[in-house]
Amino acid sequence: MEAKYIFGIIETSEEKLFNSCGIAAYAYEEVYTIPYQDISAVVSDSQFINYAILPKDQVARYLLRHQQVIEKIMDSYTIIPMKLGTYAFNIREVKEILSKGYAMFKDIFKKINNKIEIDVVATWNDLNSVIKEIGEGQDVKKLKEEIMSKPEGVSAEDQMMIGSRIKHILDKKRERCSFEIETVLKDVSVDLRKHDLMDDRMIFNTAFLIAEDKHRDFDEKVEELDRRYMGKMNFRCGGPLPAYSFYTIETKKVKFEEVDWARKMLNLSNKATKEEIIKAYRNGTKLYHPDKNPDVPDAERRFNEINKAYKILVEYCEVCKQTGQENSYSFNEEEVEKNAMLVKPLGCVDLNL
Repeated sequence: MEAKYIFGIIETSEEKLFNSCGIAAYAYEEVYTIPYQDISAVVSDSQFINYAILPKDQVARYLLRHQQVIEKIMDSYTIIPMKLGTYAFNIREVKEILSKGYAMFKDIFKKINNKIEIDVVATWNDLNSVIKEIGEGQDVKKLKEEIMSKPEGVSAEDQMMIGSRIKHILDKKRERCSFEIETVLKDVSVDLRKHDLMDDRMIFNTAFLIAEDKHRDFDEKVEELDRRYMGKMNFRCGGPLPAYSFYTIETKKVKFEEVDWARKMLNLSNKATKEEIIKAYRNGTKLYHPDKNPDVPDAERRFNEINKAYKILVEYCEVCKQTGQENSYSFNEEEVEKNAMLVKPLGCVDLNL
């Protein structure tokens, strides 16, 4: 199925072709803009691909290509990145995305113009040495002495207790070091986003949004930290990057069938206010909470369905807000179809309406 693959959003009203920048080498036939007012979507013509069913290694290759295009565009424009696998099926749908998200996009540009993302990772240089040092510390030595003095000898449970104590101290040490690193780097940053630690060696994994003219200052702070922890930690920096960790955008089509099911699940009429939706949700969760209603048949299933219904309606209400509807929402099929496209930063849906 032919579609328009969307890489990101830039501020320009002009139709542009980016192949002269060398982007075609990244396996896209053409990379060009589709304008709407003074912003444009950066797109290529592509067959629709369902990334959810692809093997991980294939998704990784597509992600690399996706990022290469975005980062090439970044040489000339501030770009708001779109989530990997964002498609529109025609130009009209691309412009609908630009229209629905216009106010949000303009606000994001104000926040990221002349700014870059730098990702900082810190790892233990020799984790075994750190663990050995903790094991020789007073806290663990005292615990070992207490265990060794037990007349019945050392049990497997005792060994687990020692391991647990070492891990607790290691985690506290990691938290302390992470706080120190963050304190130094946030002084030259506008914002930060913490990422998950991937393994026990990793101490710190955070993205920083910084002004372009502070890039050298930021690098000097990292070098300062490297000297402070010399021999104990390794620091790696990725960037400059677009604001992937802060404002990657996703789109989602709201389906009438789902909204109608959710409305009925919460016993709402064809129109409801924000307060009525919240009240219906709270009444439903109170009625079917499995811990509070153990004698109600299928309580857990109904409780989960009510939560799912509420999330669907929250997303629909987010769509309505983008078209200027603030407090009263219609669930008629015609209205739902009119408000079908949700455009939002990745993972940002306010469940409190």
